Order: sequence, then C-alpha cells, then structure tokens
Amino acid sequence: MELERELEAFEQQLNSDSRAEAEKPAFADAPVTNNSPSIEKVGLFRRLFAGRPDVFPVRWENRKDGRSGYSPACSNEWAKGICGKPKVKCGGCPHQAFIPPSEDIIEKHLRGGSARSGDFVAGVYPLLQDETCWFLAADFDKESWADDTRALLATCRSKGIAAALERSRSGNGGHVWIFFCEPVPARIARQLGAALITETMENRPEIGFTSYDRFFPNQDTMPKGGFGNLIALPLQKVPRAKGNSVFVDAEFRPYPDQWQFLASVERMSANAVDAVVLEAQKRGLLKLERDKQVGSYIVHASE
Repeated sequence: MELERELEAFEQQLNSDSRAEAEKPAFADAPVTNNSPSIEKVGLFRRLFAGRPDVFPVRWENRKDGRSGYSPACSNEWAKGICGKPKVKCGGCPHQAFIPPSEDIIEKHLRGGSARSGDFVAGVYPLLQDETCWFLAADFDKESWADDTRALLATCRSKGIAAALERSRSGNGGHVWIFFCEPVPARIARQLGAALITETMENRPEIGFTSYDRFFPNQDTMPKGGFGNLIALPLQKVPRAKGNSVFVDAEFRPYPDQWQFLASVERMSANAVDAVVLEAQKRGLLKLERDKQVGSYIVHASE
C-alpha cells in the first residue's frame, strides 16, 4: 500500500510538472524582456539589426509637398557654405561628417525622438564595407503579403531556420528577417533568400508570391560612391503604438513581449548558410534566371 501511494504521488508530481511546463510562457527563458534595463534592450537591438557602423540613414519628411525619404545622418547637413546638397551627393561630398549609429541613436529611435527633436526614425545600411552582412530581410508589400510571408516562414521552419516576421511601418506589408551570428558575404546571404523563396514557390505554386519585392541587402557588392540600399529599423514608437513595425506570430498577432521574442531568435551561422545554399545549388534552385526573378538590384528603402 505504501509503495502504491508513493507511485501515485510520483505520478501526480509528473502530471503537475507537465502542466506547469505546458503553461510556461513562450520564450520564458529569454535573457532580455520588457522588464530589462534599456541598455540591455539597446544592446540586443544593435546585435540583431547591425549594419554599417560608421553611418546610418535617418528619415525626413517634407510636410509642404508630402514627400519623405531617408538620407545619411551627417552633422554638416545643410550647413551653409559646407553642405552641397542637393547638387552634391552625400557619397561624394568632401565635407562628410557622418554620425555613427550609437547606443543613444538607437534609444532615440525606439523612443520615437523627443519633444525637442520631434519624430525620429533611423534606418540601417545592411551592406558592410567588406560586402558582408549581419542579416537578410525579405520585403513583401502587396495585398497577398500575409499569405506569402506565412508560406516563406513555413519553408524556413522546415529547414530549421529561425526567421522573424515584422509587420511594416504602414501595416500593409511585412519583412521576414533572418539573423546571422557572424558576417556573411552578401552574395551568399542573397542566395540563401533566393533558395528559400524559390523552394516556397515550388511547394506552393498556387500562391504566386506577387507581394515579394526585394532582399536587404539589395546588392552583392558595394556601389561606387554609395552606401547600398537601406531598410527602416523596427520598433519605432509611433508606428508601434498602432500595432505596426512590431514582430508578429504566424497568426499576425504581435508578441506581447517584443524583447523576449527577439532575445529568443536563434541566429544562423555562416556554415549553416553555406549548407543551405550548397543544397539549393545541387537541386538546381539557384539558376541565374530564377535568381534574377527573386532578387532585385534596385537601391530602395523599405518601411
């Protein structure tokens, strides 16, 4: 009888432990959460969304004519007698005084600026000067973006690739991010993206992928006198308050703790990237004509 009671108690404990594990919040062991200090959040953000360390793009808006865009952040911008814009392009300006994306800049972006500076949105130039990158992002911006990104995420999961889906600033599109734990040649990173999208199209030919726009980085090599393309950084306060520029699950519900989710995303090694690309080459998924179909080389900014 005593042995039976011990076995019954043990079984109840196992059931209790199983229920507790099942009810445990997703990503509960993530090292960074909403409650973490700002310095830890900014550190995580800078590790994941790393780009050119010497310059970053900042968003501008002309309220008179409704135009908006991005330009390299420069302490000499519009300085009389120094700045030659718009006649002189920033990449060829002899008075360049670019501002690096410091911890303060990232925190300012996340907080949405200040009463003094107004709305502040930072972007990132993914292509490093040695033509490598820390992440690959795929941009989807037409009506079918939800179905297309869901299909791409399914392909990533089937290959054991961690990918994060961000709803865009406008809320009318999405970005699928794959992060690397070391710099990867941009050419190889873009081949990874081409392989994943091509395989998704073959598995789901009914989708068509009409909403797919481009990869970031957008180039294999650095354009002369330029910076490569840019992409807006996520989690800026203003669109975040509307449920945009945030990371969402497969049902497009924002994660309740954005930092906990981001801290749990596994970054991909260069060897793992090479393995996927090599497999795709063997399967004929990276033929030149197909690569052109899924990889635009237009310098473009995505929000």
